[in-house]
Amino acid sequence: MKIKQLILGVIVAGISFLATGQSFNNLPVTTQKPPLHGKHWMAITGKPLAATAGAMIFSKGGNAVDASCAMLAATCTMFDVLSWGGETQALIYNPKTKKVIAINALGVAPTGATADFFKSKGMNYPPQYGPLAAVTPGTPGGLMVMLAEYGTMSLKDVLAPAMQLADGYPIEAQTANSFEGQKERIKQWPYSKAVFLPHLGEKREAPVAGEIFKQADLFQTLQKLVDTEQLALKKGKSRKEAIYAAYDRFYKGDIAKEIARGAQEQGGLITEQDLANWKVITEEPLMVNYKGIDVYKMQQWTQGPVLLQALNMLENLDLKAMGFNSARYIHTLYQVMNLTFADRDFYYGDPYFAPEEPMKGLLSKDYAKERMKAINWERNDPKAMPGDPYPFEGKVNPYKDYLKEASRDTYTSPLSEDYLNQVFLGTTSVEAADKEGWVVSITPSGGWNPACIAGKTGIGMSQRMQSFVTNPKENPYNIVEPGKRPRVTLTPTLALKDGKPFLSFAVQGGDTQDQNLLQFFLNIVEFGMTVQEATEAPNINSDQLWLSLGGEDRKPKAGNLLLHDSTPPYVRKQLQGMGYRMRFDDRTSGPINAIYFDWEHGSFWGGSSNHGEDYGIGW
Repeated sequence: MKIKQLILGVIVAGISFLATGQSFNNLPVTTQKPPLHGKHWMAITGKPLAATAGAMIFSKGGNAVDASCAMLAATCTMFDVLSWGGETQALIYNPKTKKVIAINALGVAPTGATADFFKSKGMNYPPQYGPLAAVTPGTPGGLMVMLAEYGTMSLKDVLAPAMQLADGYPIEAQTANSFEGQKERIKQWPYSKAVFLPHLGEKREAPVAGEIFKQADLFQTLQKLVDTEQLALKKGKSRKEAIYAAYDRFYKGDIAKEIARGAQEQGGLITEQDLANWKVITEEPLMVNYKGIDVYKMQQWTQGPVLLQALNMLENLDLKAMGFNSARYIHTLYQVMNLTFADRDFYYGDPYFAPEEPMKGLLSKDYAKERMKAINWERNDPKAMPGDPYPFEGKVNPYKDYLKEASRDTYTSPLSEDYLNQVFLGTTSVEAADKEGWVVSITPSGGWNPACIAGKTGIGMSQRMQSFVTNPKENPYNIVEPGKRPRVTLTPTLALKDGKPFLSFAVQGGDTQDQNLLQFFLNIVEFGMTVQEATEAPNINSDQLWLSLGGEDRKPKAGNLLLHDSTPPYVRKQLQGMGYRMRFDDRTSGPINAIYFDWEHGSFWGGSSNHGEDYGIGW
């Protein structure tokens, strides 16, 4: 990196974050972080250094896809909330076709991963940690497909910032302390121990904040990808063909061989054939229209459609008249979310495996109206259960008996510490846009600390297999089996208005993601907040759903409600009278990152959460 480019990155960051903005109604901004403004591009993600990586690529002439791939690579290299062996879910707006496309780069269950296998080990779910939690790596393939198909730059240029980080960067306190806090688990895995605990045997075995953290094996893996690309280019291959040559080396060459060997050595199931058979899938996203705004989400292998279902249910209500975070508004959101998440828990799964999920029915406006009839407007309903969408697509539900059995459990078990620890797990988000019209929203995850590294690759393996179930009565569409994708919580979002980009947004967290994103969207559309105000606004969170991550304690907790510390006493009293069990915090959302498209002035507004290390740069 040239000194000039480093200085540019600092100047751009300074200009962006010193900028003052005004809300849409010209009232002074009262947010903890100022909004971002840009005319040419916007780059926002979960780490300051990774946002700088995006700015570096933009400054070299890259488009939003190039920049988002650089940010994705950088965040994976920084290892706290995700790593290279995880999974990538992306929505891309292509200004040439004026269409939104979806990138499915989620790994699959490996050979031998069956419900019977895990049950034989006394598990109701695949484990939270270690090699048996790993699906095949998806992020490297997702990054290379996005770059090859929609980017403009070489893999060498886009990976350059991440490779500099792998060669050594000053580690942040959040990541360093995470390694130290998880060191007993990390010591179970020899390759992880060698990377994350450089001071083995000392009182503090992890790095300290500001220490240069090196990942030599990961650097060599990334170098192999770049070398393969550059050799292909020298042989006359096109940019796209050269990137796919690197893709093949990762999934079919010596890198794949070492991943499989390292996983199996530590007790995992991933085989070379599993890696060779896996493919990135480019999909049609799902979409509903909410009051003139087209909202796009990933398909039902994610939880994204719950936001679409919720918008269908809410669109006929006067939410603004209820008042922001009034008791009635909170009760309405809670009941709608409970019903949509009950549907998620029972019906969502991998669309490439039978049985076929009833998505046409679930996203039907008529089904939404029918579901609204189930709401008790006076009290919380602890028995809110999945609906029956099959009649709304002219079919008979094959699992009616399972629904009857589910309805008998009221799920009133208390919260455990392990349960609470799952609320804002792992993950990050990447948001990018440019003046040519490219827009990217990514929610990558997997391989978070404590990660089991696969051999001498430096690749931390995903823990996503834990999101499968083994009991068909819990979800007959999400039973673990080889080659199948688990239903994940990861859920980027794009919204278009009048055929043009309106919002790009995503959030870190587990099952709370679409709860938080629903409220963020309504904050802007119904309550007129700026994008930064909406990222910082107090949220509510429901625990009345089945956890997608965690140990054995995953049952819904009926009536449990997380509220912000600022909730007025009279609202608390009203909610208590409606049957809610409340807890309070100053943090009620994972970090939300977003871009708003101001077509009136030809500019971008960026919002970056005031929680965590999320950071944005605009120009």
